[in-house]
Amino acid sequence: MQTTLKSAISFSGTGLHSGRPVRMTVHPASAEYGIWFRRTDIDGPDALIPARWDAVVPSRLCTKLANGRAEVATVEHLMAALAGCGIHNALIEIDGPEVPVMDGSAQPFVRGFLSRGLRRLAAPVRALRILEPVEVAEGDARASLAPADTMEIDFEIDFADTAIGHQAKRLNMANGAFVRELCDSRTFCRSADVDTMRANGLALGGTLANAVVVEGDRVLSPGGLRHSDEAVRHKMLDALGDLALAGAPILGRYRGERAGHALTNRLLRALFARPGAFRLETCGDDQAALLPGIGVEVADLRAVA
Repeated sequence: MQTTLKSAISFSGTGLHSGRPVRMTVHPASAEYGIWFRRTDIDGPDALIPARWDAVVPSRLCTKLANGRAEVATVEHLMAALAGCGIHNALIEIDGPEVPVMDGSAQPFVRGFLSRGLRRLAAPVRALRILEPVEVAEGDARASLAPADTMEIDFEIDFADTAIGHQAKRLNMANGAFVRELCDSRTFCRSADVDTMRANGLALGGTLANAVVVEGDRVLSPGGLRHSDEAVRHKMLDALGDLALAGAPILGRYRGERAGHALTNRLLRALFARPGAFRLETCGDDQAALLPGIGVEVADLRAVA
């Protein structure tokens, strides 16, 4: 069955890139509503923005959605939390142009959603089953989708800084894997890139409290890493959030090699340009039980100091 929140929940913070304070409230929604954003600081129909792959507009270092003059950026962590908790329908009201970064991971959203509780709706879950491989590439970065019985994410990264280095991880996203394994992994960057990003109007709200900053073999953020491979786990978190913009859970294997937000969106556009490569199907109880977020509880969250 499709799900939504039992009641609304609010989050406050600053945008990672804009540095602006923002308040956001996630409201329950009816079956078949999907996920929508509404800019409360903008009047008119353009204030509503669909959380959908074809509403993505070019943006550096984050995923941005737009509908006319209304935009909302850095949606990937929130979208990952919604998908990872199995929430199919929600209206997200936000009074600024960027989702609050919180601690740089999806865990604050996940904890809030699971603490608030979910409500089942009288409508079946539909999933996108991948029927044929689809791949996109740019330079040495690649992203692909291939047939699989469940949703799987397989990611590989390679950075010169030895605090990150080469990392690879593969997870079946069934049985709450996102909540237990990925949701607390924070966004990361190299110390050498911080000044460049800020000179270009990015990372204005970034601090050592909401990002993992590395320099060579050192982790500069207090407390160090939450996982030895936190960087690749965060890339998998991002991928789940970006794939959630497909509008339905995906039954297939996603593989990313040095891939980012833009490439994953290109992959979705390539998928939907090939109608024979996928099928939208209604999930029975057994299949629905293998989707991300089914049966997860607050107790599944990893303790983070």
